[in-house]
Amino acid sequence: MTTSELTLPATKTKRRRVTGAGKQLHAGPMTYVVLAVFALVSLAPLVWTAIAASRTDRRLAQTPPPLWFGGNLFKNMQAAWDQAGLGTAMFNSVIVAGAITVSTVLFATLAGFAFAKLRFRFSGLLLLLTVGTMMIPPQLAVVPLYLWMADFGWSNQLQTVILPSLVTAFGTFFMRQYLLQALPSELIEAARVDGASSIRIVWHVVFPAARPAMAVLGLLTFVFAWNDFLWPIIALNQQNPTVQVALNSLGTGYVPDQAVIMAGALLGTLPLLIAFLLFGKQIVGGIMQGAIKG
Repeated sequence: MTTSELTLPATKTKRRRVTGAGKQLHAGPMTYVVLAVFALVSLAPLVWTAIAASRTDRRLAQTPPPLWFGGNLFKNMQAAWDQAGLGTAMFNSVIVAGAITVSTVLFATLAGFAFAKLRFRFSGLLLLLTVGTMMIPPQLAVVPLYLWMADFGWSNQLQTVILPSLVTAFGTFFMRQYLLQALPSELIEAARVDGASSIRIVWHVVFPAARPAMAVLGLLTFVFAWNDFLWPIIALNQQNPTVQVALNSLGTGYVPDQAVIMAGALLGTLPLLIAFLLFGKQIVGGIMQGAIKG
């Protein structure tokens, strides 16, 4: 038996392995069942909110509770819109959440790039201090932060909510961890050899490489800023509220109307759903691209 005859079976086995590895995997029926169950469980709170918002307060107090939609959805939405002043609140929330999202993504990407790829003194200590701030409960900063904003004369103004959230430690650490893997140091060195300035390297090299993580961080930041309640309820009033502060007024009164409250909560959630429907494909694509790069 020749050497070629001895190596032939191994070659065929290798080819069979490569061919098998290149086949596309198909999900079985059990996979779809599990995904359907998780989808139903995830959608249940939103569906129940919509059902409750379409009923009357008297019907919600009955047993058993309603399990299907009623005919008062738009009436309750209009009542919630008028009672809470959601027009002004929506506008303010868009400004606050948009400004916080843009600034956090920009500054966190720049800081993450510096911690990941630049060498400077005390970088490890500064990163440790940055991550350490995540362990401090935000409630501890409420009183000194309010006094600080009052000294600036910014009470009941939107910049009181925007300024403390211009950048986050989580965003900086998140971008730093992503850029460690997704941005090769050789690419930065090649740009410097070609004579690119630091600003040009950031704009043409760092930002394109960090785009998937920036999309994910932008979505997380927007959702957090839109849903934030503790600091806005302290810093703002009912004359200049965000959505969450305005919705708080629906729960006041001797007998709060639960259907109207649910309708207001549904209105406050709709912008997040619309944002995810519009940009969800890009965000999921960014997550998958980041996973492949990692």
